[in-house]
Amino acid sequence: MPKRILDRYEQTSDGLVIVDVAARRVEDLYEDFDKTAPYHKKDLDEDLAYYLTECAREIGQVRFVIRFMFECYPSEEYMLRVRTSVQKFFIYQRELELGAMNKMLRTAATLLVIGIIILGISLWVNHLLAVDGAPSFFKTVFAEGLTIVAWVSVWEALATFLLNGPQHLFLIKLYRKIADAPVQFQQPSEPLSGGTDAPAGGR
Repeated sequence: MPKRILDRYEQTSDGLVIVDVAARRVEDLYEDFDKTAPYHKKDLDEDLAYYLTECAREIGQVRFVIRFMFECYPSEEYMLRVRTSVQKFFIYQRELELGAMNKMLRTAATLLVIGIIILGISLWVNHLLAVDGAPSFFKTVFAEGLTIVAWVSVWEALATFLLNGPQHLFLIKLYRKIADAPVQFQQPSEPLSGGTDAPAGGR
């Protein structure tokens, strides 16, 4: 990790990178469509979730803490709610990514099996044509077509696994890291300003 990137962040006394999030109130951390849901079941605001994910991606393997600052210092109850909701949100994102990876693996496995079966059929057909001695044009085209379809299916399976697999694994680890990050709260030094109620992250 280049030092110039980490220099953009504050650090704790024990060397942990601090990802700062400033908002006017706790409610600003959540999406508006599920106002009646308890805090531990609410979805985080889309901008906040994106900000935390991108910060974690930028920081890389370095450990970090998430530090919230509100206009009014929250009570112990609200701090517990924020910690719980952040953890549960990213654990849920990790589970979604695990589901997507499993679906991808099933698709790749299905394509691979289909490709191997068609390849076997194409080898058998080509063997019959070789025995025939003088196959017709259409039989030859059919045999070659089977071979092409088989290799396309096998290649698609390998490409799906090799290209999508690493990305799924990366996001699974990333969401786990954010869910495990300690959540801290800072006393506001001055009233927060700004014309929007969306949570704003600061580095």
